[in-house]
Amino acid sequence: MPTHPTPPVINKTDSPRPQPEQQEKRAAKVGEEMEKEEPRRKLSPADSRAVALAFIRALGAGARLPAAADQPDAYSSLVRAILSSAAVSASPAPRVSCTIAVSPAVTNAYNTLHGGAVAAVAEAVGMACARAAAGDKEMFLGELSTGYLAAARLDSEVDVEAQILRKGRSVVVTTIEFRLKDTKKLCYTSRATFYIMPVASL
Repeated sequence: MPTHPTPPVINKTDSPRPQPEQQEKRAAKVGEEMEKEEPRRKLSPADSRAVALAFIRALGAGARLPAAADQPDAYSSLVRAILSSAAVSASPAPRVSCTIAVSPAVTNAYNTLHGGAVAAVAEAVGMACARAAAGDKEMFLGELSTGYLAAARLDSEVDVEAQILRKGRSVVVTTIEFRLKDTKKLCYTSRATFYIMPVASL
């Protein structure tokens, strides 16, 4: 650990009070010594932009999507591909449950379930639960909030369950819980609000 010079102790009865100029010089000297001990490189604005751009590109920004992504309904196919054991319970209140298999296709750089995949599954399962409660009506997602509490590792399985929190004439609110299959630990929670499209009366 670097040691910093200790200011000398001044006896007020023997020595005069140091002037502001002396205090500034002393502070400057201490600062110079600290810079020598812990050198820091200051980036120019151009260097800062280059570092930020390299970081964004390392995350995959700008990479070309596979040809399968251009197919119709590719997004829904991606979500369905990681879901299994889907079940719907209508009594006493609609519930939709399924299981996520955490495969490499839906993991992030840390080999855990990607946050975007969590949100996509929450929307799909929440919509299924809302339709089970409101019938086959046209509806759209109005709001989705997700809390990321713990990570689901690669090759693990996550149980997902959606249930109705509130149902009205024009709105359905669902809650979605994600729990690790082996430990039942809660890792993600979502709340989705769906608005029912009004039917035109002729």
